[in-house]
Amino acid sequence: MIITTPFYTRLAQILISIICLVYIAIIGQTLLAPLIFALLFSLLLLPSCVFLEHRLRLPRALSSLFSLLALIVAIAGVFFLLGSQLTALAQDWPAFKQQVLDTTVDLQKWIEVTFHVDSEEQMNYINDSASKAVNTGTSILGHTILSVSSVLLFLVFTFLYTFFILLHRRLLLRFLVSVFDQEHSIVVYDIVNQIQYIVKKYIFGLFLQMLLVTGLTCIAFWVLGVKYGFLLGLITGILNLIPYIGILTALILSSLITFATAGTSQLFFVAIAIVVIHLIDSNYIMPKIVGSKVKINTLVALIGLVLGEMIWGITGMFLSIPIIAIFKVIFDRVNGLNPWGMLLGEDDSDPKSKPAIREVVEDEHNRGRDTGM
Repeated sequence: MIITTPFYTRLAQILISIICLVYIAIIGQTLLAPLIFALLFSLLLLPSCVFLEHRLRLPRALSSLFSLLALIVAIAGVFFLLGSQLTALAQDWPAFKQQVLDTTVDLQKWIEVTFHVDSEEQMNYINDSASKAVNTGTSILGHTILSVSSVLLFLVFTFLYTFFILLHRRLLLRFLVSVFDQEHSIVVYDIVNQIQYIVKKYIFGLFLQMLLVTGLTCIAFWVLGVKYGFLLGLITGILNLIPYIGILTALILSSLITFATAGTSQLFFVAIAIVVIHLIDSNYIMPKIVGSKVKINTLVALIGLVLGEMIWGITGMFLSIPIIAIFKVIFDRVNGLNPWGMLLGEDDSDPKSKPAIREVVEDEHNRGRDTGM
């Protein structure tokens, strides 16, 4: 006997489940955030582990360790490039201060002429703001040091989780299969394989996208003669991993650094170059390389970014799209959750097709006619 649950009961269950998941995510950020990053890294490193184990006959512990060391070296190389470029940029700090001072004087004159506020009142307001900033400087410095130590601790736990996930991956898979009934084992294996495939292709696609955007930006800045073009290109490529928001942040940072090192003459060309590269990325690189791996519509992606930032900050923004992709794989293959998978996916309907409401009504009418009702 099949018991049909009323719609309002199912809706209440869904809402309560979502609230519980969000609450668990908020209070468990310290554990869950590095664990999810470790899961993504382990899926990315899984092919190299399999190669080392089957081709080179290495034990699983060594294959996991070597794969993880390769990942650490790659991440350390990116940080080393950023650090070396930032060290060189620090040498232009006096020029940056002078540029800001000159611009401040011009801005004060413009405010005095436009709004009739004399320079003395402006300086009093600036001095009051500066004194407040000095009073809170110690706390800001403390928070900064705490943030750096938190990032290092986050990376350490992420790498440790990655190693142990790779080491005990068969045990984890057997656990997932044994949780469900034996008749669902094929579906569980299919979900695991699809998640592994999609996440691996998605991360690899993001890496290619970062390389292409970094290369295009470096070439554009080199042609324009922008100082620290490699640094700005690398920053643009990394921030571009955050959809919609990252490219705007890269534009602001590039404009500030260009303003500090070259004045206002190159600001317009830098902004035009970044906008053109973003158009190329959003209309060709992203759909061809990354979008073909993860079929998620832009509305859900934007909502996921906002929710990720609300729950976990910048970490949540990086993880939102892979997590949505994993949920879509699960929803598409579990009976009763298929409509949610359809909601997360792209709209592949023909723009010239009939309206959606009319199409649904006609489908219901045809279904009732076929059943004789």
